[in-house]
Amino acid sequence: MKASLGLAAVTGAFLAMPGAFEPLLRPFAPPGGPILYDRASLAGLAAAHLLLVAAALLPSALLGVGLAIWVTRPGQGRVLPLARAVVTFGQTLPPVAVLAICVPIFGFGALPALMALFLYGLLPIFESALAGFGSVPVSVRTAADGMGLTPRQRLFRVELPLAAPLILEGLRLSAVISLSTAAIGSTVAARTLGEVIIAGINVMNLAFVLQGGLLTAALALLLHEAFGVLADRARPPGSTAHPGP
Repeated sequence: MKASLGLAAVTGAFLAMPGAFEPLLRPFAPPGGPILYDRASLAGLAAAHLLLVAAALLPSALLGVGLAIWVTRPGQGRVLPLARAVVTFGQTLPPVAVLAICVPIFGFGALPALMALFLYGLLPIFESALAGFGSVPVSVRTAADGMGLTPRQRLFRVELPLAAPLILEGLRLSAVISLSTAAIGSTVAARTLGEVIIAGINVMNLAFVLQGGLLTAALALLLHEAFGVLADRARPPGSTAHPGP
């Protein structure tokens, strides 16, 4: 936790005052070339990057968890292969391929990147939610039925709270994958930290590449830690913590 707080402090300081870190980056800049990326605000790009990930993660979570609920209802096990085929489709195509398909349809900008991240994030959320609902003991379900709970009440009062830790682990994995993958969205004009990396590669400026790459990595680590904290808090007192993905 202390390491995460330290990383958050350093990341925040760099986004707020990048000039203070200029001496550290100077050795990686070409002679006479710029050191700090100045074509856009690094803080603004980081915020846009996170917003893109959040915008893709929400529908992925709704669909992934929704499908997991559907296939775990009594008598619906036969649709599991179909649901798994739907969520696996996004993993069969690399994000770059999804971008190449979506750009002619949606044009350049954030929408193709959103589609790629949405499809890519479905599988870990679905599988973790499926494992979460599958881990609810039959005796607990039976007890809930014996108390007179309707199927809807049992889902929201019993099953979802017990499955929440594993669902959050799936969201954690999907969020980190999406945040790391979102950088390629800049190849189709989406505003992400990938813009800094691409600019650095184009002008052979390693300082730019480091700024974009290290910020993306730091945000991914912080997001991973934040979801881990949420998953730990969602676990019932006294339960054994499941290892994160």
